[in-house]
Amino acid sequence: MTPPASGGKRAGGTDEPLLPEFSGGGHGGGGGASVSGAVFNVSTSIVGAGIMSIPAAMRVLGVAPALLLIAAVAVLANASVEFMLRYTGWAGGKRATYAGLMGDAFGRGGAAVLNVFIAFTTTGTLVVYLIIIGDVMSGSVGGGDDHAGVLRELFGARWWTGRQFVLLVTAVFVLLPLVLRRRVDSLRFTSAISILLAVVFMLISLGIAVYALFKGTATMPRMLPDFSRLSSPFELFTAVPVIVVAFTFHFNVHPIRAELRKTSDMKAAVRISLVLCAAIYAAVGFFGFLLFGDATMADVLANFDRSSGAGVPQALNDAARLSYALHLVLVFPLLFFSLRVNVDELLFPGRRPLATDTRRFVSLTAVLMAVLYALAIAIPSIWTLFEYSGSTFAVTISLIFPGAIVLRDVHGIAKRKDKVLAATMIILAVVTSSIAIASNIMSSISDKVRGGHEASR
Repeated sequence: MTPPASGGKRAGGTDEPLLPEFSGGGHGGGGGASVSGAVFNVSTSIVGAGIMSIPAAMRVLGVAPALLLIAAVAVLANASVEFMLRYTGWAGGKRATYAGLMGDAFGRGGAAVLNVFIAFTTTGTLVVYLIIIGDVMSGSVGGGDDHAGVLRELFGARWWTGRQFVLLVTAVFVLLPLVLRRRVDSLRFTSAISILLAVVFMLISLGIAVYALFKGTATMPRMLPDFSRLSSPFELFTAVPVIVVAFTFHFNVHPIRAELRKTSDMKAAVRISLVLCAAIYAAVGFFGFLLFGDATMADVLANFDRSSGAGVPQALNDAARLSYALHLVLVFPLLFFSLRVNVDELLFPGRRPLATDTRRFVSLTAVLMAVLYALAIAIPSIWTLFEYSGSTFAVTISLIFPGAIVLRDVHGIAKRKDKVLAATMIILAVVTSSIAIASNIMSSISDKVRGGHEASR
């Protein structure tokens, strides 16, 4: 298939574009969205639940290595998105989805695998969002990390402050109107507010950290890893999937691109968003680690709830929790958009675009919302599952699949440096993820053995 326009060189010598333009297909693309709107949507896709684990990653790595890792993953994310946009242009408008791109390179099987990976990733992430919202508003539901939740703190334990009712009201009256929108660009205002809330969360973290410094309850965080606190040096690699998850937004690249006029607009939006989100991650990670030190938990909201004995006013802790929960409410529709599209491609291949079929659109939306609600109620915590998914699904979607598309190079447009970069991305992803998974398994086994010995005493 020969894309329109000319300029640049193809491997065969014909004058053709290196980054051809393509029209939005399959998502109702109209090409009328603005770059600023795309920046808000891309940034909202990036800044999700991953932000809460950045302080814990900084606790494992130390400040300097964590900042370097954030910058490195942001650079790799930009490169992988550039690969996706380039090959989508050559594949043509009818394949202007991530699954279509994989299908163009690896056939129907490749597209189906991508659909499954995205469906699992987005489902798990959306369930995590609902769990966090439930924890913030109603409290956690067991284990040693219980907290009352904002509503229970204010009004006590009542039927209407319980997790089931609060999540049901949130799902039906807040989330459903947002996920029923058919164009991604229509979410640009809620996306802008969500990014503002992420900044608010960062500023509140700064305020709490400064308050704790004046009270003498905070100390400067470590710049380098403390190997004496690690069970093995390989434990450092467990932070890599956490950062990769925090920059996994690739399943929303095509829906957002479809509503822009030019590929160059999307490239600019992605670069601006990555810089913005990397700065937010760095600030939240530093301030969170500054405040809580080596007591920083995987879910930093648990630290804010407890305040770690820092004497921080409860109003600041509540403000941090609520701003974060509302941020997740506004991020939810963008991830849900990708979940719905990929499930539709799996269940109804070859049908007309989902946005043009009202019955299928509404029915699929309702079923998916019901499934997510049921999972959020049935599963009190899926942090372990989320940790392992970062080492598998997220790494594959953001690094391995884009690299594999370049190495496959069905249109013969990849340069030598492109293939070297793609191979490097895949090798880094496989090696670091394998070490992280092995380290997590060994840590789990060690914890069980240690627990068994303590119980037998």
